[in-house]
Amino acid sequence: MQEETVQPPESPSQPKSLEQQLAEAQAALEQQRDAMMRALAEADNARKRAQSEAQAARKYALERFAEDLLPVADALAAALESKDTSGIDLTLRQLKTALEKAHVSEITPAPGERFDPHRHQAMTAVESGQEPNTVVAVMQKGYALYDRVLRPALVTVAKSAADPISDKDLN
Repeated sequence: MQEETVQPPESPSQPKSLEQQLAEAQAALEQQRDAMMRALAEADNARKRAQSEAQAARKYALERFAEDLLPVADALAAALESKDTSGIDLTLRQLKTALEKAHVSEITPAPGERFDPHRHQAMTAVESGQEPNTVVAVMQKGYALYDRVLRPALVTVAKSAADPISDKDLN
């Protein structure tokens, strides 16, 4: 009779077979691939959620401002129906309040104030006793939202009597 040789079970000190190492590496690779796919899906969902929120913010950004203007529209309509001019003063105050809440401020330079091309638009230049390049009169108020000019104030600017500035030079 032949004697069979029995191999002892592998001990932790023995190196793993190539098949075992390959199986473990494939399992680790599959786990990493799964984690990567989850991370990509999570990033894509976050991007879509951010786009949706940004779109809603743009769409409804003026909601509060519009709500503040509704009473102004109602008061103006009532004032026009009653033909009473006292209601128009109230309506103007309501409108100014709504604009202030929305951080819209008037640009109304005082006569003699230095002309600022970033906040004023010179419509004409007139000879004046004032210093050149100062505001003589305001033709139309301007408006700013925070520090951004929405519409510059339309102004008349002083020029000296000897200064041959024409209206074309100001525009």
